[in-house]
Amino acid sequence: MARILTGIQASGKPHLGNILGAILPAVQLSQDPKNESFLFIADLHSMTTVKDADALKENTLAVAAAWLACGFDTEKNYFYRQSRLAGYHTELMWYLNCLTPFPMLANAHSFKDKSDKLSDVNAGLFTYPVLQAADIVLYQANFVPVGKDQKQHLEMSKDIAAAFNRTYGEAFVLPEPKIDENVMTIPGIDGQKMSKSYGNYIDIFLPEKQLYKVIKKIVTDTTPLEEPKDPDTCNVFALFKLMASEAQVAEMRQNYEGGNYGYGHAKKTLFDLILEKFAKERELYNYYMENTQELEAKLKAGEEKAELIAKATMLKVRELLGFID
Repeated sequence: MARILTGIQASGKPHLGNILGAILPAVQLSQDPKNESFLFIADLHSMTTVKDADALKENTLAVAAAWLACGFDTEKNYFYRQSRLAGYHTELMWYLNCLTPFPMLANAHSFKDKSDKLSDVNAGLFTYPVLQAADIVLYQANFVPVGKDQKQHLEMSKDIAAAFNRTYGEAFVLPEPKIDENVMTIPGIDGQKMSKSYGNYIDIFLPEKQLYKVIKKIVTDTTPLEEPKDPDTCNVFALFKLMASEAQVAEMRQNYEGGNYGYGHAKKTLFDLILEKFAKERELYNYYMENTQELEAKLKAGEEKAELIAKATMLKVRELLGFID
C-alpha cells in the first residue's frame, strides 16, 4: 500500500482553482484501495503569512470543511492539523535543520521569490522547506502529489532525509514527488492563474447572489452581442470547459460562433453549471461550517490516529541520535 501525503495551507477558504487543481485529484487518489492518504492542514506553515489568530482558526475550519465537502473519507485515511502534533513536527524540524546547508535554503523558491526585499522575509519562510521535510518524513510517506512548481521543495525534502539516514542510520522512507503532467492550470476571472494573491479567484461556497456577482466580473472583450465570438480566447469559456460535459462544451462553442449570444449569457450559463456541479459540496460545506463541533471531532480523531505514527517515527529518530537508550 502506497502512503500518500498532502498538506494544504490555512491561508483562506479554498477556491475553484484549488478544488479543480488539487482537492478533487487528491480525493480521487485517496479513494484508490491501494493508497493510504494523509491530509493535513498546514497551519504552522500558514503563520509565515497569516498573523491573525482568529483568521487562522477560521481558515483552518474552512479548509477542513471544503475537503470533507469534496468527499475526503476520514475513516479510511488520516485527517489532521499540523499544529495539534506540533511537538513532533517541530522537534524533527530541528534535527533536520542541523543537517541542512544554508545554500540549499537560500536557493529555495519560497525564499528566492521574496529575497529582493529581505525585510519581508521571516525566519519561518526561510526554513519553510525543512518543516516541509519534517511534515513528510514524520509519516514515512512514499509519495507527495505536487505541481511542477513544488518539485524543487520535494527534492530538498528527499535530500534532507537522505542526509539524516546517511549520518545516523535508516530512519526515513525517502519520499518521491507525484507530479500529474495533466494537472490543470485554472484561469482566474482576469485570465491569469487563479490565486488569492491576485484577487482573481472564484469562491464556489459563496451565497448565490455573491457568487453571481463574482462570475459577472470575469473579464471579456468588447465584441457586440450580435457578432460571432471566439470561444478559445474567452475567459468564461476557458472556465466552463473545465467543468462541463463534451455536449455542453460543444453547445457553448456553437453559441459563441453563431452570434447573437452575449458574454452575459455565457456568464449565466457558467454560474448555473457551478451551482449544478457543486450543489452537494456547497450544501456540505455550509453544514460543516454551521456545525464546527463535527469538524473538530473528525480532526481530533484523525490527530489521535496520526500521532501513533508520528510517535513511532520520533522514537526511532531519538534512538539513532542517542537521546534515549
